[in-house]
Amino acid sequence: MFGGSTPAALAARFAKLVEQMGGDMAAAKALGQQRALLMAVGELEPATLNEISARVKRGAPAASRSIDALVRAGLVDRQPDPQNRRRLALRLTDMGRQHLNRPPASDASLEGRMGKLAHSELRALERGFEILERLPR
Repeated sequence: MFGGSTPAALAARFAKLVEQMGGDMAAAKALGQQRALLMAVGELEPATLNEISARVKRGAPAASRSIDALVRAGLVDRQPDPQNRRRLALRLTDMGRQHLNRPPASDASLEGRMGKLAHSELRALERGFEILERLPR
């Protein structure tokens, strides 16, 4: 075997990499969803939960949980609507506006990290993927 690696060792190593990359993608997705919620609140303020959930194409319960987290983080303010006390008006706080106006953090996504590789390294990865795709099932 090349470098003394066995199929079992390579499979375990690959599984670990997939797990690490999956966590990275989940975090990136969560940050993207948070940014989408903040943008929706900012564009629609004073916004209602139904308006926000429709804008971000998420169910009201999921949007409500996410808005709760943004309220706890101090990024969104939730107050009774003065014209309809049964409705809550959502607005960005100053900290929420600052957060939204900041450029996104450096791209730590898998695509961003791969973008830093040399062309020869990308080609080596491509070749490895081609081999993996040919493995019998």
